[in-house]
Amino acid sequence: MNSAQVDAYLRRLGVPHPAWPTIDVLRELQLHHLQVIPFENLSIHLGEPIVLEEKRLLDKVVGARRGGFCYELNGSFGALLAALGYDVSLLAARVYGEGGRPGIPYDHLALRVRTVDAGEWLADVGFGAFSHFPLAFDERREQVDPGGVFRIAEAGPDAAGMRGAPAAGGGAGAPDLDVVRDGRPVYRLELRPRVLGDFVTGAWWHSTSPESHFVQSLVCSRLTEDGGRITLSGRKLKATAADGTRDERELAADEEVLEVYRERFGIALDRVPVVRGTGGGVG
Repeated sequence: MNSAQVDAYLRRLGVPHPAWPTIDVLRELQLHHLQVIPFENLSIHLGEPIVLEEKRLLDKVVGARRGGFCYELNGSFGALLAALGYDVSLLAARVYGEGGRPGIPYDHLALRVRTVDAGEWLADVGFGAFSHFPLAFDERREQVDPGGVFRIAEAGPDAAGMRGAPAAGGGAGAPDLDVVRDGRPVYRLELRPRVLGDFVTGAWWHSTSPESHFVQSLVCSRLTEDGGRITLSGRKLKATAADGTRDERELAADEEVLEVYRERFGIALDRVPVVRGTGGGVG
């Protein structure tokens, strides 16, 4: 990522160029990213290719002022952090689904980030509702965050009786880790560092398989400045306050839907996305 791209990214986040890659800066960057850049799967239903290459991700997230799902958001955020001097590793995770079973390989992309002043952190701006701030990677006690009470724990047997396997590059005999939120496992994290291209198959599955919830539905969601969340699922607009109170309404006219995308999420579209079924694709 060149300096002009870094500056443009930081301008979109509303964050000044930091002097050092510290934990305080990382916390600020993650929070602003969650508030400004939506978690969304609109490309799948607009027939737009999802290309896991740094330039294409920056063209979309920064140039076109769009959002994306985990591969795009954490992929671009990881590139920004590396350009700012952080030591960044891309990690693969499998998201826990019904019955407590982890999903497909490369189900999710998360970031392991080393700062100059405070060790290693789990940063994730691509999971939708998750922690507002980075989680201390080596901390095994509970970590209280505005998004919930989190814990990173050595993975035990999953629903199929399998344990987390040792991961090359994660230390001698290092097992997978379970990331737990409010007592429920969220995803199982592998410790082997990956490259962006490793996630192409997972992104392809999520954007084409009829079993993928991203194919089955539309979502556009971001954290609000008061700690709540606003989400547009198809035509249903849902605003959740920090105290959990919720307001929902159905949008009728296409013009109203496009206005919400534009005014509440900063996304300018020329047509309303419609669930495509098995459309979409990854380049």
